[in-house]
Amino acid sequence: MSSSSGDLPPHLLHVLPTAESVELIGAFGGKLRHTLVTLDGTLPEGLQATSYIKPANNFPALEGLPLPGRMQKMARAMTAFDLVLTHGPGALDVAMAHTMFKDVMNLPALIHHEHDPDQKRSLKRTWYRRIALGKSAGIVVPGERLEEAALVDWQQPMGRVKRISPGIDTKAFAKKPKRDGFRLIKHPGEMWVGVWADSADQEGVSMLFRAFAEMETDWQLIVLGENIQTAALDAEIDRLELVDRVYFPGIPRDATKVIGLFDIFVKTAPCREFPVHLVEAMAAAVPVLAVRDGEADHLLAEANREWLFDANAESTLAANLRSLAQDKPLRSAIGEANRLRAVQELDRAKTIATFRRLYASAMKREF
Repeated sequence: MSSSSGDLPPHLLHVLPTAESVELIGAFGGKLRHTLVTLDGTLPEGLQATSYIKPANNFPALEGLPLPGRMQKMARAMTAFDLVLTHGPGALDVAMAHTMFKDVMNLPALIHHEHDPDQKRSLKRTWYRRIALGKSAGIVVPGERLEEAALVDWQQPMGRVKRISPGIDTKAFAKKPKRDGFRLIKHPGEMWVGVWADSADQEGVSMLFRAFAEMETDWQLIVLGENIQTAALDAEIDRLELVDRVYFPGIPRDATKVIGLFDIFVKTAPCREFPVHLVEAMAAAVPVLAVRDGEADHLLAEANREWLFDANAESTLAANLRSLAQDKPLRSAIGEANRLRAVQELDRAKTIATFRRLYASAMKREF
């Protein structure tokens, strides 16, 4: 374990860092030193090499059998640092090496971060996580599904699991976008229902089309996302006679220029990953209609929670759309409640402060 002097900032080892890691590194500035282990050996986009930020040299390969010799090499590579931050399943061997040799080599604390639930449940990986994370100082998860997995499947103690939602710039989303600042122009008198769809959720999008078809003609449906438009959805649009009311503009380069133009935001599928676009809608003071899945219940303001609907409950979705469409003051009240909750609980500054406390506590050293 590094014996940092008071002259040098604490030294962190990042294994398979994410875009959020890059944001945190930038936010912490010169208060920490960073060495990053990536698959290609280069720094992630957004970072440049300095005396305080550098790629790892000669770190043991992340792939291979968890044999004692390989694990020992990994453990030895951690000794020069004050804190080890691992990310995702690809970094679990590093966590395993830490558990195996922490006491023998006096290794620094390790905090593991999981970002997305496993696509498929694997008993082998579940057991490996249980063992590998056995001596970690913390396990960071963004939402309810992963929190439940950490507590139940991986059998980690409650005090070790830290639920930290990814923060967003709530001030940026609070600014009302220009009506012509997006590739579509929102004309006076038009009202927009927005959805940021997943290409795998064709059934949910089709259900939304049918529910939307019952709304007045001054409402338009804006479907954001990549590779959403399919022949089957086009056929449904034709059948419902919505050709001039449904648009597929793709993925906006700047979400702040479009989310705030929505009068209602809809999420048609349960949350598999952390629903960042739902949070963006909250920050933009937009009321949300979403599938009741636990995650949305936790994130949304209390005033918005009664507008959640069960998966595949098309009639409820249609009724909720009609009710909100007919009541502008209600939409405004729910949207403002969402905005306040986003500012209080989901702002980027709050997230950065939470990570700062967590990392400082693990190192037993403030920065």
